Amino acid sequence: MIDEGPQWYYCLKHHKVEGQVGCKAKDRIGPFATQEEAEHALEKVQERNDAWKAQNGGE
Repeated sequence: MIDEGPQWYYCLKHHKVEGQVGCKAKDRIGPFATQEEAEHALEKVQERNDAWKAQNGGE
């Protein structure tokens, strides 16, 4: 297994960034390569949702 370096997650329960040790996976989004990417997790989710809606007729 290749070490990909630190991994970061956004905790949906506590609304904060966590490292590999943190809340249960069901409460987190990630992993992200950097802490900054994890800080913007909800923005990324919204961008992807908007793109999906645009591809599927806005529904």
